[in-house]
Amino acid sequence: MICFCFVQTVDAQKAKGNYNFLSFEQKPYYFGITLGYNSSDFKIFRSDKFLTNDSISIVEDVNGPGFNLGIVTNLKIGDYFDFRFLPTLSFAEKNIKYAGNSELSVPRTRKIEQVLVQMPFHIRYKSAPYNDFRLFVIAGVKYDFDVASESRTRQADELVKIASSDFSAEIGAGIQFFFPYFIFSPEFKISQGISNVLIFDDQLEESNVLEKVLARTFTLSLHFEG
Repeated sequence: MICFCFVQTVDAQKAKGNYNFLSFEQKPYYFGITLGYNSSDFKIFRSDKFLTNDSISIVEDVNGPGFNLGIVTNLKIGDYFDFRFLPTLSFAEKNIKYAGNSELSVPRTRKIEQVLVQMPFHIRYKSAPYNDFRLFVIAGVKYDFDVASESRTRQADELVKIASSDFSAEIGAGIQFFFPYFIFSPEFKISQGISNVLIFDDQLEESNVLEKVLARTFTLSLHFEG
C-alpha cells in the first residue's frame, strides 16, 4: 500500500512536469554561488543642531551602485523550509549630500565606498513545485564588516565617519528554476540596518547635523545551486 502511494505521488509530480525537481528533492543540503547587483544608501535622521545650523540647509541620502559575489549553503528543513547561509563579498557605495543656505554654495557629496564581508542567515519558505519551478520568500539577519572602512584611517579626521560593522534585518522573494544539473534562482532582497552606523564627532559640522544613520540596501541576486 505504501509503495503504491509513493508511486502515485511520483507519477503525479511527473504529470505536472517536475522532472528535474525530482533529482534534487532527496538532497538534504547543497551548495552554490551567487552573483548580485546592489543599490545602497543611508536612512538619515537629522539632529536638533541641523535646525540652527547656518551653513548646512540640506542633508540627504544618494543611492550608490555595487555588486556581490558569494557562496550559497542550503540545508533542507522538511519539504517547504530551508536554512541558508550565504557568506558574501560585497562592493557597495553610499553617499550623503550636503548643501548650504546660499544660492552660491556648491553642494558637496560625502562618498562612502565599502568592501563588505557579509554573513547573512536566512530561513526560506518555498511553494509546491509546478513544471520545474516554484516561488519562495526569505527572511533573516545579516552581519556586515567593512574591511576598507575609513573610520580607521588618519585621512578620515575631517570626514563623516561610518562604523565598520553593522547588523541588518532582511526580507526577499524569488523563483527557483530546476534544470537537469543545477537550480537557477533569481532573487530580490531588501536589507534594513538596525544599528546606528554614525560615529559621532562633535567637532565636525557635517557630523553635528546628524543624529542617526541607518544603512539600507536593495539587492538583485542570481543563485546557481546544486
